[in-house]
Amino acid sequence: MYIYILGSAAGGGFPQWNCNCPNCYGVRTGRIQAKVRTQSSIALSENGTDWILLNASPDIRQQLFAFKAAQPARKLRDTGIRDVILMDSQLDHTTGLLSLREGCPINVWCTEMVYQDLSTGFPVFNMLKHWNGGLRYQKIDPQQAFKIAGFETLEFIPWVIQSAAPPYSPHRHDPHEGDNIALIIKDHKTQKQLFYAPGLGKIDEPIMQIMQQSDCVMIDGTLWSDDEMQQTGVGTKTGREMGHLYISGEGGSLSYLKQLSRPRKVLIHINNTNPILNENSAELAELKANAVEVAYDGMQIEL
Repeated sequence: MYIYILGSAAGGGFPQWNCNCPNCYGVRTGRIQAKVRTQSSIALSENGTDWILLNASPDIRQQLFAFKAAQPARKLRDTGIRDVILMDSQLDHTTGLLSLREGCPINVWCTEMVYQDLSTGFPVFNMLKHWNGGLRYQKIDPQQAFKIAGFETLEFIPWVIQSAAPPYSPHRHDPHEGDNIALIIKDHKTQKQLFYAPGLGKIDEPIMQIMQQSDCVMIDGTLWSDDEMQQTGVGTKTGREMGHLYISGEGGSLSYLKQLSRPRKVLIHINNTNPILNENSAELAELKANAVEVAYDGMQIEL
């Protein structure tokens, strides 16, 4: 299984265009050492030629331009992207579908709850019907594994996670099963397993067992502390209110990742305020001391 990190930042990217928090101002002026990052999305392949897109960020055009395997140029109009899987209906994971309209029809895999959001509050399925057949809805049953034609060795197992629907969703404050999923992705050829959960709001014992059995875990690294938005003065909501589990301290994701001995541990979906973006920060040093990596655009993993 080939994994390519198209984008590793949370909504708004890094630096965020209108933000002057210490990180954004610092990277913009060269005062801190940090990598510029686009909004979160990854691509998967079993052969290095045909790819599945997991989430379609607003930065998708820029990301695919940087990802040469996405444009194999075998014919006049071509792409290596075969299918799209959506983990949720957040704008930073779905608005990239609009930029893919020239490639329609496109198979888009998502739960019924995500499809409802993307047919009402943000009706991208309806809008793109006018582009060569638009988006072809492929239903994900949150309780059932699925496979995708052309990717015979990969099996996708949805896992319902605690998080939040986007602000525009009618059930933002009334969670439904399927608002957010993680994926256990098994490669039956290599017998390797990836656990992908960029919108993780809580880690419980079943998720701990899944992560311990995986060869790579790639989970939500949005915020270092639960009240980080308040501390930096850029917002009033906590991480938990937004559906994101913080990294540090008691109950934070790092306290769980420390317990894992088997998998490669990677944080993705990093908010622009998170101090781990500063490559000279004590927070990043703490992650490194615990063998936890921070995803960056262009990062490649092979399982």
